[in-house]
Amino acid sequence: MSTSQAGATEWAVLIAVIGVLLVIDLVVMRSRGGVMTNRDAALASAFWVGVALAFFVGVTLTLGVTPGEAFLSGYLVEKSLSLDNVFVFLLILNAFAIPSTDHHRVLTYGIIVALVLRALFIVVGAAALNAFGWLSIPFALVLLWTGIRLWQHRHDHGAEEKMIRGIAGRLRISDQPADRRLLTREDGRLMFTAAGGALVAIFLADLLFAVDSVPAILAITTDTYIVWAANAFALLGLRPLFFLVADLVDRLYYLKAALAALLIFVAFKLGLSEFIGKVSPIISLAVIGVILAIGVGASLIRTRRLAAVAPRHDG
Repeated sequence: MSTSQAGATEWAVLIAVIGVLLVIDLVVMRSRGGVMTNRDAALASAFWVGVALAFFVGVTLTLGVTPGEAFLSGYLVEKSLSLDNVFVFLLILNAFAIPSTDHHRVLTYGIIVALVLRALFIVVGAAALNAFGWLSIPFALVLLWTGIRLWQHRHDHGAEEKMIRGIAGRLRISDQPADRRLLTREDGRLMFTAAGGALVAIFLADLLFAVDSVPAILAITTDTYIVWAANAFALLGLRPLFFLVADLVDRLYYLKAALAALLIFVAFKLGLSEFIGKVSPIISLAVIGVILAIGVGASLIRTRRLAAVAPRHDG
């Protein structure tokens, strides 16, 4: 069973707040034609980070310091992984030729589906780990394998591009105008619109993301309330990040290397927990913070050096 300290009231408040924020966000974006400038995206990203930090303070005050530390650690892991995942969503929307004005809408649908999907994964995973502690070993092996593969492909997206081409080639996509629909009929047959096909691809991609994302945060805590909240706030911040992703991918050159190191650390932490007990959330938070700081710092130094060298080549 779940170790969650949160009751029905806390769950209801969390779901209601997320629902209200989603509706407000959709209304605002619709009024702007579905397009977000870099400045707007940066402000929206800061807003979602602020909401997550406010939730961290609320959890710390109501449930205690340890759940608060677990949430912040889990949020950092999920937020970091989402930076790489959002690039895959960009590839999907480009592969299905989704107009820029529809990007936000399709991403929102995809995130809502992901929230439901992650909830199922989290409940089952947490219950399994609590009932059968030895499952931490196969979970850790999955994370270790994912981390090693991520390291091997830290500077390319060839595997993701191949996966997206495979999905697109297997779906029946109509050439007819969609009129904001996900499904349409053509010659009596039910077919996906381009947006519907992209949503299916995002759903399938998130299934793959959940394989490493959910075990990674369950290695920190099996409190389903904390785990789902960390996933939810990280996923909600994906949409503004999407509009910044091209610039982020160029600047955060060592992000994948840092994520690989992070997953490998979490894998060892989860595997060893069966023998030495759980590592304190504050230790996890410190290690995660150091890994990400090194990855981001090294990336920014590289970007600055390239910018300094570029004028000399131009001359």
